[in-house]
Amino acid sequence: MVSSIDAGNYLIQDTTLWRTRSKPLPNAEWSLIQDTTLYVLQLKCCLLSCASLQVANQTFHTDRPDLPECFQLSVLSWLPCIYLWAVCPIYLFYLKKNNRGYIMMSVLNRFKTIFGLFLWIVCWTELFYTFHELRHGHNQPPIYFITPLVLGMTMLLATFLIQFERLRGVQSSGVLFIFWFLSVLCAIVPFRSKILQASSQVTDKLRFSTFYFYFTLVVFELILCCFNEKPPLFSNVITDPNPCPETTAGFLSTITFWWFTSMAIKGYKVSLEAKDLWSLNERDSSKVMVPNLLREWDKELAQAQSTAPSGGGGESSPEEVEVLLSNQTAAPRKPSFLRALVKAFGPYFLIGSGFKLLQDIITFVNPQLLRYKKLTLHVNTGVPDWWGYSLSFLMFFTAFLQTLILHRHFQYCFVTGMNVRTAIIGALYRKALVITNAAKRSSTVGEIVNLMSVDAQRFMDLTTFLNMLWSAPLQIMLALYFLWQNLGPSVLAGVAVMIMLIPFNAVIAMKTRAYQVEQMQYKDARIKLMNEILNGIKVLKLYAWENSFKEKVLAIRQKELNVLRKAAYLGALSTMAWTSAPFLVALTTFAVYVTIDENNVLDAEKAFVSLSLFNILRFPLNMLPQVISSIVQASVSLKRIQHFLCHDELDPDSVDRKNTASGRGNTKFSVTVINGKFSWAKEDPPVLHNINLMVRQGSLLAVVGHVGCGKSSLISALLGETEKLEGEVSIRGSVAYVPQQAWIQNATLRDNILFGKPYNEQKYRCVLEACALTPDLEVLPGGDMTEIGEKGINLSGGQRQRVSLARALYSDAEVYLLDDPLSAVDAHVSKHIFDNLIGPEGILKGKTRVLVTHGISFLPQVDNIMVMVEGRVSEMGSYQELLNQNGSFAEFLRNYALEDIVEEDEVIGEAMNEVIPSRFHRQISIISSDGDNTRCRSVRKHGCSQKKYSEPQEKKKPQEIEKLIQTETAETGRVKTKVYLEYVKAVGPLLSVLICFLYGCQSATAIGANIWLSQWTNDASRNETKENVNMRVGVYAALGIAQGILVMISSFTLAMGNIGAARKLHYSLLTNKLHTPQSFFDTTPIGRVINRFSKDIYVIDEALPATVLMFLGTFFVSLSTLIVIVSSTPIFAVVVFPLALIYIFVQRFYVATSRQLKRLESVSRSPIYSHFSETITGSSVIRAYGRNSAFVLMSDMKVDENQKSYYPGIVSNRWLGVRIEFIGNCIVLFAALFAVIGKENLNPGLVGLSVSYALQVTMSLNWMVRMTSDLESNIVAVERVKEYSETKTEAPWEVEDKKPPPEWPMEGNVQFQDYSVRYREGLDLVLKKLNLSVQGGEKIGIVGRTGAGKSSMTLCLFRLLEAAAGEITIDRVKIAEIGLHDLRSKLTIIPQEPVLFSGTLRMNLDPFDQCSDEDVWKALEHCHLHKFVSNQPAKLDLECAEGGENLSVGQRQLVCLARALLRKTKILVLDEATAAIDLETDNLIQSTIRTQFEECTVFTIAHRLNTVMDYTRILVLDKGQVAEFDTPTNLISQRGIFYSMAKDAGLAQ
Repeated sequence: MVSSIDAGNYLIQDTTLWRTRSKPLPNAEWSLIQDTTLYVLQLKCCLLSCASLQVANQTFHTDRPDLPECFQLSVLSWLPCIYLWAVCPIYLFYLKKNNRGYIMMSVLNRFKTIFGLFLWIVCWTELFYTFHELRHGHNQPPIYFITPLVLGMTMLLATFLIQFERLRGVQSSGVLFIFWFLSVLCAIVPFRSKILQASSQVTDKLRFSTFYFYFTLVVFELILCCFNEKPPLFSNVITDPNPCPETTAGFLSTITFWWFTSMAIKGYKVSLEAKDLWSLNERDSSKVMVPNLLREWDKELAQAQSTAPSGGGGESSPEEVEVLLSNQTAAPRKPSFLRALVKAFGPYFLIGSGFKLLQDIITFVNPQLLRYKKLTLHVNTGVPDWWGYSLSFLMFFTAFLQTLILHRHFQYCFVTGMNVRTAIIGALYRKALVITNAAKRSSTVGEIVNLMSVDAQRFMDLTTFLNMLWSAPLQIMLALYFLWQNLGPSVLAGVAVMIMLIPFNAVIAMKTRAYQVEQMQYKDARIKLMNEILNGIKVLKLYAWENSFKEKVLAIRQKELNVLRKAAYLGALSTMAWTSAPFLVALTTFAVYVTIDENNVLDAEKAFVSLSLFNILRFPLNMLPQVISSIVQASVSLKRIQHFLCHDELDPDSVDRKNTASGRGNTKFSVTVINGKFSWAKEDPPVLHNINLMVRQGSLLAVVGHVGCGKSSLISALLGETEKLEGEVSIRGSVAYVPQQAWIQNATLRDNILFGKPYNEQKYRCVLEACALTPDLEVLPGGDMTEIGEKGINLSGGQRQRVSLARALYSDAEVYLLDDPLSAVDAHVSKHIFDNLIGPEGILKGKTRVLVTHGISFLPQVDNIMVMVEGRVSEMGSYQELLNQNGSFAEFLRNYALEDIVEEDEVIGEAMNEVIPSRFHRQISIISSDGDNTRCRSVRKHGCSQKKYSEPQEKKKPQEIEKLIQTETAETGRVKTKVYLEYVKAVGPLLSVLICFLYGCQSATAIGANIWLSQWTNDASRNETKENVNMRVGVYAALGIAQGILVMISSFTLAMGNIGAARKLHYSLLTNKLHTPQSFFDTTPIGRVINRFSKDIYVIDEALPATVLMFLGTFFVSLSTLIVIVSSTPIFAVVVFPLALIYIFVQRFYVATSRQLKRLESVSRSPIYSHFSETITGSSVIRAYGRNSAFVLMSDMKVDENQKSYYPGIVSNRWLGVRIEFIGNCIVLFAALFAVIGKENLNPGLVGLSVSYALQVTMSLNWMVRMTSDLESNIVAVERVKEYSETKTEAPWEVEDKKPPPEWPMEGNVQFQDYSVRYREGLDLVLKKLNLSVQGGEKIGIVGRTGAGKSSMTLCLFRLLEAAAGEITIDRVKIAEIGLHDLRSKLTIIPQEPVLFSGTLRMNLDPFDQCSDEDVWKALEHCHLHKFVSNQPAKLDLECAEGGENLSVGQRQLVCLARALLRKTKILVLDEATAAIDLETDNLIQSTIRTQFEECTVFTIAHRLNTVMDYTRILVLDKGQVAEFDTPTNLISQRGIFYSMAKDAGLAQ
């Protein structure tokens, strides 16, 4: 055979000979012959190079291998060129589309360009030299022309790309990097062979030197390519204060995630804070992502509407409709949210899928290399060592490439997931602002927040694994193909086992799904109930109802845990199935293989290559069921989200804002309703009938009527919040709306008033003055920049209502809709506001005003009065006209006008005094029971649900803001070992030890089975295969089955332990929260507590057990791998130590950073939900003022803020993955190298064992760090739950040895002795040294200015505030010594704010079922609810909605009165609750209290003095001290504070 060099020489000789022998020929002929010759030569060249490929001995079977020159010049030289030309068109198209700006010419760029041109010159020098040779009669083969030409052209292309990229703002080019890398790689072989040649002699000096020039320049280009250009001009990197380095990172830095290292180091040195985070890349921000998705969703909706059948004109009979429907072949197409998601995010996701495909293919290279390695090492012992080494390095290189590709794929998937979450949250938020009330009723705030948190999260989790849907089957098919090659048809036995496992897994997945749905329902119910409990915690404490509600929560929790337990049993089964699957497959395959044919011998190569393939199989096999179940979960979420997004929206055209509705008198009337008929939902009965209403421009209309007659519904109808069934509504001009229950945003007082309008000092001052807010600002710690806390907690009810009025006034609208704004404020303030603001002389006198009111005294001053009865207009006209008509209104007036007008005839000047509290420490709701008045009255929404989740956690003083936020970020640094121990303690110490022991046994059996297999394969070399087959198969099977059973038992025990722990942790959290003093709830946003009960308990229930399972699994796998490798090749122990060091080093960096990022992420998550629930609560106000887009923007900012900490979290996983897998790949490399080094004295079985174990170590090492980190971040949930389970508790509920007698208090005597109290440590005293004694049966009225300590005094009786000094005794029992429940259950309070819980009406009246139905009905009769309840179909089982929304505020107040009647205790505290009630009902209540509580001691906090004028004594409080205490007549004659108040109220002369 001729060598490659000979082949080249032969070619040259051949041509030259031919030429010298011939006679001279004409040129044309000569050129023809030349062409033909070239063609023939090319053929010869190819044939010869093929011949030279057969020269395998000289290339492979030698200690100095080399490749033929022809191969070097063709394949190796062209490979990079083919790559660049192939990629170029796509790349140029991409660059045309994405212009990032223009980069100035830099030194780096100049060098790159110059080197590129040099390369072109070098290549073409060779080309011209070949021509030169041709002219001198040295004919070269065509390859000498083609290669330099192609190379030169390619270098020109590369140089062009360098410049084009600069113009397009590319800072680092991946395309060119790969090109230069390939060029260097392909040039290494010629580089070596040229040196080998040079050692003998150099024949072709020019080509020799040009090649070295070429090689040097290409290496320089590669090095330069690793550096980055400066960012383009005008790019946002320059303007951004903290840009993400990814945008400017180089190609190498991007694929290895090196750009993240700076954050990893920073996170390791100091705990990361929000300010350290990089800005979010623009393409991931809400402003790009949300519109993307909404565009597609709108298209879907449009298509669905276009395919919906259009109804024919007129009404059709039901029969006709049926016929029509049956004739319609296709049902109308539903809008598909999935399709919208795919269109919006599919293309980007597909890039990730491309990487996955590449990675899957590369996965199978290593087992093939392993196979060749076995062949070469053990079949042909005479093989040169470099085979083994190069195969080892090839395995290392493919593994490394696989790592880089895999993490690129993950990066794309995770970013898609993140984008999907951003978009879904944005879409849900935008939808929540416009859904109808019917829709709002079907999705409570809790459920919508769940859609945002849980369901959006599910999609995020799914995208990461979605590619497994096609990738898993592909991997399985490839693995089976290679297995077939290896073991032949016996693989089918293994396949059969796999197919049998599929239905098994499917059944488990189906059942798991059912459990999942069930558990979600329980979880929703539990969170909803917890939310109500936390919102109404004060009422629970005052009534001593905690136990009843605790039982309810625990009952739901028990059901939830039962479902979890069932799911865990299934989980253990499926874990066993997938752990045993590869083993069972291997067992059946090997057993069949050795038994079907006696000649089949199981040797090392077959066994271990098959085993490594089976291990590859394990991943797709166990991922498929997981992916399927997570798809199933996501499909549940998809349905929920789709259902919500398809809800009806409020019809923006239901109210005609252009005012074209009434043809007549367009200019005269601002508000017009013609034949209006309205209901809350399409299917509900109408609440308003036949409404005809015209309000002249600039006039003031008062709407009056009984509780529940539809006054607020009318206002809602005018706002377009209700369903318009018939008629027309039109409003001219902009609208301002003041709801019945003020909705206060979590922002500064000024922001609440401005509500997005620009600040105008003069106008602003004027507004404050009119709303009587100026004096309040003097006592607020930060003036109008005071942060208003959650639920407007640091304002009294009256202040909140005035802020709400100020917001309306500042908005300077044309039409004002005021829903009973005067009820929450004291009488003289309401007079001030009416006169200065609403009335005929007020600031609004030129505007159109619709005022719902119960205050009769204002009626003479209004232009028109509309009287409503049961949803209809009964009378309408001016005050005088209605009196003259002598209808029901006139009669009503005669009954109530006298006392009311007397009561409200006040001196305006006094209004100012009302609002000056002695100290501004009312910031807590306990201070005034009206503290929760924030809830906006959205539709029939008034009550608890308004106070849903929390608004962002700020309170009023700057230093407090800091303190509060720290409590949320308190945990920094490593998770304390104590936390792990807490969890182990919760699981049970003995059980924990048992679990670890079981895992150890399971790993031992797995190693045993594999060692047994390696012994079995050694039989082949000793020719003992025939005798031992049965024994070998039997023991192998026994070990494998033992492993499966152990896996099941260990998963089982672990699941039981975890569920036990979850139960204990939740129980202690719940118990502690119910025992926590009220002050905690006043300073902690509810959202934060709810977060503990939802997110953190979810983590403990579901995420943590999975993490622990994976952690133990991977830990023992990694451990057993190292044991196997070290025992088979002891020299390996030398490398273990340095690798372990690097591993620990990387892991420490990663865990420190990742943990802190996770914490930052969870802290920034709360505000999204807080703001969301705040928005839903105030949606009607937001809509009325047209502020939708501003709120959408706020929400988007909060989501982006959250993603800012989530994104580095994803990248940290990629960063870690690349580094850890590199260590894993090193382990593979060393295991293989040591096997080559020690091949003389190793048996093939052991080598196979150690290398195949090494191949799977990468995966388990990577997962182990990931799991360590997940364990750390998930155990944080335990830490957070523990933190809230150990907060300070209030006094015990019952003190056994101090129990008062059951009939106590008999008389109802109350004594205060030197009693002082403060709200919290460090605040001033609110009551100072009170001394007073009240006899049983006395009726005491408590009066005083706002902030005098009236509410505080009543709260002291219930010990919601504990004494700072002194004591209170009731019937000779010191209340501080007895249990709280013993005390609270013997007192009754009717709070100012009625709080109802969802459940039956009966449960709301009597949660412990202590009273008979008869008593309950009697109580309802006394409080005038009998008629209302008996008219309900469900009677006492009437379901109260969340917060009692389906009852009006007045009705709820009456329910609270009924509660008090049922308890019938000796002492009654009444926080005057008459604000929301019309006069008639108010009168009834007063008379009920007088008759039913005749023998009781009654304390009434009075706002209207006339209600307490007939009380036994009046207590006047001033600045927390007793100012006066005597009978009303004596006090009036003393002419002190009480006298002046009575005089103001017109009750004294």
